[in-house]
Amino acid sequence: MKNADTPADRKAGKKRNVFIVDMKRNYSYYLMMLPAALLVFLFSYLPMRGMVIAFQDYNVMDRYSSPFVGWANFKFFFTSSYAYRTTFNTIFINLNYLVWTTILSVLFAIMLNEIRSKLAMKFYQNLMFLPYFFSAVVIGKLVTTIVFSDQNGIANQILHLFGHDPIVWSQVAGPWGWIIIGTHIWKTVGYSSIIYLASIAGIDDHLYEAAALDGANRWQQIRKITLPMLTPVIIIMTLLNLGGMLRGDFDTIYSIIGDNGLLFQHTDVIDTYIFRAIKQAADFGPTAAVGLYQSVVGFILVFGSNALVRRFNKDNSLF
Repeated sequence: MKNADTPADRKAGKKRNVFIVDMKRNYSYYLMMLPAALLVFLFSYLPMRGMVIAFQDYNVMDRYSSPFVGWANFKFFFTSSYAYRTTFNTIFINLNYLVWTTILSVLFAIMLNEIRSKLAMKFYQNLMFLPYFFSAVVIGKLVTTIVFSDQNGIANQILHLFGHDPIVWSQVAGPWGWIIIGTHIWKTVGYSSIIYLASIAGIDDHLYEAAALDGANRWQQIRKITLPMLTPVIIIMTLLNLGGMLRGDFDTIYSIIGDNGLLFQHTDVIDTYIFRAIKQAADFGPTAAVGLYQSVVGFILVFGSNALVRRFNKDNSLF
């Protein structure tokens, strides 16, 4: 005798039917999404099997059958002198990335939107986008050999102009955290402003017309219409970026700092530590443990922050 469908089964079947109908109706969009989905599957889901290395004394011969060592790899990192330094530097640099990039991206998007000449707008837009397409190696050379060179860099020439002695930048760790932050902002702000500029373009013009009829000037329109309408986008982008809070901008940082140990105090992040550990000792167990630690913390940050946003405003949460 065939069992009767439960309400849960009927609900699940209804959802499947809706999904199939939506796929048939919007198949072109799903096809456009397919390459990105395949890349995520290949590089984000398939490698998950490698998480077991974090709990093994991994060697190339035994591979995934290497001896199980439990939490020893995590203990090796968290009891070392590098744990606090790399974690603090990573959070400090990424927090500044997040805050300043968001603020300046929104600011630049609003400024670009206020430009009435389309030609001028395109010029400034392309000028702002340009740094994003520079490779990390090019940016590293610009920073270390042109701007902050020990001899005749632009920074030392400015110091000399104001009567100060030149600084041997390659031996002074203090400023380099801020130099890295400034470099990242210069590189990414223009590109990041695209999303906010698109969001501003989607705001109904009738809102601005109604505000103008009520006597609101441009600043009041920005403050009362543009910024509130951008708030959901800002929150979503912040939640997405929180997942990478423990992952530094490795390529840019390493291209600037390299293996200069004198600068590690303020610039050594978790990613650069992992890279050096693999390069020097090829010790995959502890580095896999650190990578898993990064992923777990990122997962907690995203879900925790989303739960916090959802508690105050469900419409602005990711899920």
